[in-house]
Formats: sequence, C-alpha cells, structure tokens
Amino acid sequence: MSQASARHLLVDTEEKCLALKAEIEAGKDFAEVAKEHSNCPSNAQGGDLGSFGPGQMVPEFDKVVFSAPLNTVQGPVQTQFGYHLLEVTARS
Repeated sequence: MSQASARHLLVDTEEKCLALKAEIEAGKDFAEVAKEHSNCPSNAQGGDLGSFGPGQMVPEFDKVVFSAPLNTVQGPVQTQFGYHLLEVTARS
C-alpha cells in the first residue's frame, strides 16, 4: 500500500493561508511558520504529520498528498477544518 509523509499548517481563512504561503515561498522555514501560525496540534512538530496511507486523512488532503510533487508547498486546500498548506516530504 502507498505511504506518504507530509507536513501542513492549518488556518481559518484563505487570505491568511495565501499570505503564509507567500512567506514560505520567499524563504521562511515551513516548520517555523507552522509552529507560529497553525491551528492544528501538529504545530508543535512544525506541522509534521508523519507517515500515513490513503484514506487516513480527509479526501481533499489525500488527493493532494498522493499526487503533488515532493517538497513543494501546495494550497490553500480547503477542508471542513479550514485552509491548509501542505508539503509532501516522502511517498512510496
């Protein structure tokens, strides 16, 4: 079965998500931005979600995690939780 490792950050608005994406793309460290701004408990690990398989995350997440290029910030991705930036760090 496929496995992926990813990190993410979660915020309440698309505008904030886009602003944080711009900061990361301008050189800010993803993990530091996640620690400072993410509403998810994974913020303590810099947004690291560890390894997981298809179906373990919400469908919107799975679609990106199992198709996006590695080590490239994706998003905003809207789910019932809010707006996410995602970065796939490994996939097998």
